[in-house]
Amino acid sequence: MFEKLALLPLSNFIRNKSIQNFLFLAVIQSSNVLISIISMPLLIQSIGVDQFGLVNLALSVIILLNILVGFGYNLSAPREVAVNQNDKMALSHLVSNVFSAKAILAFIATLLILVGAFGFNLFQEYQLILVFSSLLLFSEATLPLWFFQGMEKMKLVSIANIFSKLLFLMGIVLFIHSPEQSKWVNFMMGFFGLSINLLLLVYIHSFLGIRFYRPEFSAIWKSWKDNLLLFFSNLASHISINGGLIILSFFSVAETLGMYSLAERVVMVLRLFPALIIQAIFPNASKLHKEDPGRFFSFLKKVYLRVLLTGAVIAAGAHFSAPWIIQVLSKSNLEESILYLKILAAVPFLACLNVGNITLLLVADLKELLFKASWMMCVYMLVVSTLLTSLMGGIGLCIGIISTEVIVFLICLVLLFRHKRELVRGFYA
Repeated sequence: MFEKLALLPLSNFIRNKSIQNFLFLAVIQSSNVLISIISMPLLIQSIGVDQFGLVNLALSVIILLNILVGFGYNLSAPREVAVNQNDKMALSHLVSNVFSAKAILAFIATLLILVGAFGFNLFQEYQLILVFSSLLLFSEATLPLWFFQGMEKMKLVSIANIFSKLLFLMGIVLFIHSPEQSKWVNFMMGFFGLSINLLLLVYIHSFLGIRFYRPEFSAIWKSWKDNLLLFFSNLASHISINGGLIILSFFSVAETLGMYSLAERVVMVLRLFPALIIQAIFPNASKLHKEDPGRFFSFLKKVYLRVLLTGAVIAAGAHFSAPWIIQVLSKSNLEESILYLKILAAVPFLACLNVGNITLLLVADLKELLFKASWMMCVYMLVVSTLLTSLMGGIGLCIGIISTEVIVFLICLVLLFRHKRELVRGFYA
C-alpha cells in the first residue's frame, strides 16, 4: 500500500497551476491573519486600548473604501489577463488602464475622506488617524495581485506580501511607543505595502516585458461601466458577510458582542477557504471555458467535489474543537462564545456549496446575475438576521447567517437555471 502511495504523481499535483494559485493565495491570507494576531498585543501595549480601537475603526472605513478602489477589478481583471497571457501588447494596455483606473479611484476615495473630515467635521475622534490611513488606498490601487493571479504566477507576489507585513511588524516594534503615535500605525502599513507594490511594478516592466502606457480614459470609463455591477456585488457581499456584528450591536450588551465577535473572527478565517478556491481556479477555468467547454465542466466538477469534502472536514473540525479554540484565543472558558462557534462552524461548508455556481457566473461574465444574487442575499440577510436577532439574540443571528449561505446557493442556482440553463446542465448533469 505504501509503495503505491509513493508512486502517486505528487510533483504533478504540486505543479498544477490552480493548486499553486490556491496555495499562494492561502499563504497571503494566512500571513495577513498571523501578522494581525501578533500585532494586536504589541499595539495595545504601545498605544492603549482606546487608541487601538480608533486605529481599527479607521481601518474599517478604509476597507470599505477599498471596495470602491478595487471596483470589481479583482474579479474581472484576472480573467482578462488569463485570456491574453501570450499577447504582450494587449497585456500592456490592460495593465496600464487597470492601474490608472484604480489610482484615480484612490484619489477620489482620499478626497471623500478629506471632505468628510475637514469639510463636514466627521470622524471627530479619529480624524487624523483616518487621514494618515488613506495611504492604504494607494497601496490597494497599486497591488498587482490580480495580474499575477491571471498569469498564474503567484509565488513572487505572495513572498512580497509577507515581506511587507514583516516590515510593518518591525515598524511597530521600532517606532510605535505611545498613544500619540497611533496615527502612524495604518500609515506604516500603507507605506510598506505601497513601496513593495511599486517594486513589483518594476519587476512586471523589466522582467515580464509589460510596458506602461498613458491611461486611455475611454477604455477606463468603459471598464468602470462594465465593472459597475461587480462593484455593487462586492459591496453587497461585504455587508452580508461582515454586517452581523453591527446588527447584534442594536440588540445586545457589550459582553455579548465580545463573545460573538470572537467566534465570528474564527469563522470568517475559515470561510476564506471557498473564496480562495474560486480565486485560484478562476484563471484556468476562464481559459478552459473559452477553449474547451467539455474540459471546463470536467475540471470544475472535480474541484467542486474536493471542495465540498474539504469544507465538511473544516466545519466538523471547527465544531468539535470549538472549546479548545476559544480557550486558546481568550485564555478562558467562554461558554457563550463556544456555543456561537459550534453553530457558525457550518458556515465554511455551506459557503463551499456555492463555489460551482459563482465560478459559472464569473467565467461566463454574467455580472448582472451576480449583481442580482448579491443584493438578494444582502436584503435577505439584513431582514432575517435582524428579525431573528431581535427575538433570540446571538443565537438568532447565528441562525440568520447560516440560512443566508443556504439561500444564496439556491438564489444563484435558480438564476443560472432561468438564464443560462446549458451551464447548469453541463455542470450538474
